Amino acid sequence: MPGVRRRGAGRPPAGAELTYFLILVVDGALAGAVYALVALAFVIVYRASQMINFSLGEWVMLAAGLLGAGVHVLGLGLAGALLAATAAMVALGVLFNHVIVRPLVGRPVIALIMVTLGLGALLRGVAAITLSGVPRRLPLPIPEGPLVIGALPIAPEKLAAGVVAALAIGLLTWGVHGSRAGLAIRAIADDQQVAAAMGIDVHRYFALTWAGVGVIAVLAATTWTAVVGGGFGVVLLGLKVFPIVIIGGLDSIGGTLIGALLVGVLESLAAGYVDPWLGGGFSTIASYIALIAMLCVRPYGLFGRPAVARV
Repeated sequence: MPGVRRRGAGRPPAGAELTYFLILVVDGALAGAVYALVALAFVIVYRASQMINFSLGEWVMLAAGLLGAGVHVLGLGLAGALLAATAAMVALGVLFNHVIVRPLVGRPVIALIMVTLGLGALLRGVAAITLSGVPRRLPLPIPEGPLVIGALPIAPEKLAAGVVAALAIGLLTWGVHGSRAGLAIRAIADDQQVAAAMGIDVHRYFALTWAGVGVIAVLAATTWTAVVGGGFGVVLLGLKVFPIVIIGGLDSIGGTLIGALLVGVLESLAAGYVDPWLGGGFSTIASYIALIAMLCVRPYGLFGRPAVARV
């Protein structure tokens, strides 16, 4: 990475040091915006159904493959590929809810966890068979060359990904807190039985929630592919979710956003300052070290609510 200090190198001037630090922070914040988009899909499913979706990375991976197939195989162009991939992922979400989730309502949590693990394995197998030769690069209308904002050079694809993720997060947050569907989902999250007694169609809103996961998967695949190029490694994006939601709070949307930014900046700073001294790789586990520390100090996260039960 340009600007990384090597072992034994002289200390750069104070101005260059500050610029380098700001570059790392901005780069981490832009990555954190993409992380937050995926983490919100995790939190919304959990809040609506108390279900932990361990296959979220595979959803994003499949969406990336469908986008690549739409552009490079079917020749639909970027807009057509986005529409086709969104329709396919929404259909997957609705089908998964109807065939798998609905019959398991009221079953032990471990059954729901095993179902998502099995779905993840199935999606990896299907993608490996049907989409293994499909390029993941997308022809995005983004200028080439770094943009210089102030004294900070910023990759245009990262800036575009961060802006798209921020807009999607804002729309999603409004949907949860400012719409009738969001009100119904929050009522279901508080108490499914009371919500059903009030006339809320629980299964309908479960289907809406999983359809939303499909839409978010397409957006996350688009933004992440713009930054790193996609490929099956995009499934690792799902692994970034767990430190984020635990640090921010498993049931807190605002905490998830803050946790995602913290994880993104932490990884960027670790890559810039620690990896050159340890030989690389520490940045990939830095968020999990923070996760362990959070579990020891505050198991329900920075903004999560502790589980309280009357006995």
